[in-house]
Amino acid sequence: MSDVIPAPEQARVPVRGGGTFPVHRIYCVGRNFADHAREMGATAPASKAERGQPVFFSKPADAIVTGDRTIPYPPGTADLHHEVELVVALGQDAPAGVLEGEAGNALIYGYAVGLDLTRRDLQAAAKKAGLPWDTGKAFDHSAPISQIVPAAQVGALQDAVIALTVNDQVRQRGTLHDMIWNVPEILHELSKLYALKAGDLVFMGTPSGVGALQRGDTFVATLEGVGELRGAIGV
Repeated sequence: MSDVIPAPEQARVPVRGGGTFPVHRIYCVGRNFADHAREMGATAPASKAERGQPVFFSKPADAIVTGDRTIPYPPGTADLHHEVELVVALGQDAPAGVLEGEAGNALIYGYAVGLDLTRRDLQAAAKKAGLPWDTGKAFDHSAPISQIVPAAQVGALQDAVIALTVNDQVRQRGTLHDMIWNVPEILHELSKLYALKAGDLVFMGTPSGVGALQRGDTFVATLEGVGELRGAIGV
């Protein structure tokens, strides 16, 4: 049966060394760094036993922005914020059932650095009213991402530094060992809720220092051992 409208082009992310990674879904982790949780007014756990459950939300696959590009300032907001994040790219479907222990590591194709762009005013209004965050998080061009580096080319990431500069000024800087939930733990929790698939991206949360991006700003996001993402906000 033929399509009644033209099929939309699938979102794809370049891979270091050649080829592209077709995107299936984008999962995001909220409040995965204690310092960021506190700056957003949430209580950060004092120990693993007090972590509770991670916060998840999603973005559409076509929110991806690749390459050194200018990103349009989104409509409906006067408070666009940056959140620099480790991005995990899955290259295999998860087996049936819940992923246990380190099993999620076998699904990982590679890693990238990305930004979870947020319409903070819309998110804050939704949180205050007890409503979903979709309008604050899941909008066009809200997921800039670097090229994906295959996992075999990446060393140990647990102590890697992740950072963001805006107009050559450091805004965010942290280390991945400060994540409340590490990668296999997040994949374990996601597998309780979703059938994880090859092509899924997981944005792993941001350290403290989130703030506003203005029209005309330039940014550089870096993840030690993985690479960098450069871009600008449209005027």
